[in-house]
Amino acid sequence: MKPFELTLGTHNAKKRKELEILLAPYPVKLRSLADVDNSIEVEETGSTFEENAILKAREQAMHLKCWVLGEDSGLSVQALDGAPGIYSARFSGSDATDQSNNELLLEKLKDVSAAKRNAWYTCHMALSDPQGKIHVSVEARCCGVILKKEFGDAGFGYDPLFLIPEYSMTFGQLGDTFKSLISHRARANRKFVPRLLEVIKAMS
Repeated sequence: MKPFELTLGTHNAKKRKELEILLAPYPVKLRSLADVDNSIEVEETGSTFEENAILKAREQAMHLKCWVLGEDSGLSVQALDGAPGIYSARFSGSDATDQSNNELLLEKLKDVSAAKRNAWYTCHMALSDPQGKIHVSVEARCCGVILKKEFGDAGFGYDPLFLIPEYSMTFGQLGDTFKSLISHRARANRKFVPRLLEVIKAMS
């Protein structure tokens, strides 16, 4: 069976790595925008993870004339009324780095007690065909707590601060294998894959 060619609508190598692990058992050939010469920059004008994921999937698919998986994800903190949310990647400004974002988050939470540092990661996945029709749109969350300092150097983004209470470890400590089982992206993927396989089956 010829693999289903799927383009991940991001240049983020770490997101690609996570999804490659998650999609490894299935007949899917994954590439990212880093493998494409003529991708476009999609402006994330949506007000939700869903709207941005759909924008990234649809606009890139119509431009590249291929199937595109648009994914939008981020961290929401209860004490910050859901911030940084859809602005997670650029929380500390247009030139944000993981470190500057983490430092700003810690600064904003410096006077917040441990009992009020609840947070959750959200991941939304949307699949568009080359004509811009959305065939799959799913979302999942992973809940945790924001610590007062970083632990672990695995993962990316806010992972070293994001504690999974059930395991008393951060995503930065748990590593790729464990994260690929319990993360927001893994949970969204478990919703996404059966729907993707339905699309592949319908095309065969």
